[in-house]
Amino acid sequence: MVHPPETLAVLALALGIEAAAGYPDALYRAAGHPVTWIGRLIAALEHGLNRGSARRRRLAGCGALVLLLAAVGLPALLLTALAGLAGPLPALLLLSLACASLPAQRSLHDHVAAVEAALRSGGLEAGRRAVAMIVGRDPERLDEPAVCRAAIESLAENFSDGIVAPAFWIGALGLPGGALYKAINTADSMIGHRTPRYAAFGWAAARLDDGVNLPAARLAGLLIAGAARLRGADARGALQAMARDARHHRSPNAGWPESAMAGALGLKLAGPRVYDGTLVPDAHMGDGRAEATADDIARALVLYRTACWLQGGLVLGLLGLWLTLAT
Repeated sequence: MVHPPETLAVLALALGIEAAAGYPDALYRAAGHPVTWIGRLIAALEHGLNRGSARRRRLAGCGALVLLLAAVGLPALLLTALAGLAGPLPALLLLSLACASLPAQRSLHDHVAAVEAALRSGGLEAGRRAVAMIVGRDPERLDEPAVCRAAIESLAENFSDGIVAPAFWIGALGLPGGALYKAINTADSMIGHRTPRYAAFGWAAARLDDGVNLPAARLAGLLIAGAARLRGADARGALQAMARDARHHRSPNAGWPESAMAGALGLKLAGPRVYDGTLVPDAHMGDGRAEATADDIARALVLYRTACWLQGGLVLGLLGLWLTLAT
């Protein structure tokens, strides 16, 4: 099951499982999570190989990335082959359960909803503590509108690389595609930073992550615009903001879902931000108001849930079309 339509069936069931159950806490406590396993391997490779000149670090980073992809991809291929020996239905169930650990629909929703709840019940300090769980910027520098903007930006960006992108690669290549994507994305989040320690070693991971996220980022923006159309938000504003602002974001991908969310809600997101005491310049996404509120987080979550449903419907529609054309 590494080609459509089988991979689309696996994806549809996996998205349903993850949306309903998430990743069980008991399983996480007992065995961890695929991302934590991947993260430990990345940390070990970085600790052992990230030294020497910039040229040596870049070459070592390329080698580490190859080792990582082999360590993740080969077991995924083996598991897919073994599941296939059990027959079509058992294979579908086993691979769907495995793939359900890769997107994070429920977890992302809960983390962003926690920021909204914290602001409403505990004010700014509680909101800062909650948003610090999902963003890297210094929460002590954030006023309440900045906390709200940070939560909405994280929701939009992670909808793309935490949900749409793994779904895209599962749909295209099954469990191996989703697992390899998750390895690349985790590597980028850990070592793909433009800092003295990681700029050379993480160069390959950052460039590859940019490439594998290209289709999903554009699709995520369109799904948010579609959700806006269904939920009475500004769908035209979402499309106009994407066309105008997305290419100006410092990331080649994050600007698409962020600008779509900004346009849909009538907000101004992104712009210059402080990470670890350093001001990071960036363009604004959207041309609306900057004074975001907890109500805007709630509105963003409505669009997010609707976009997730739209993604599921798109998968089912593609599966049905493929099966129809195959008969």
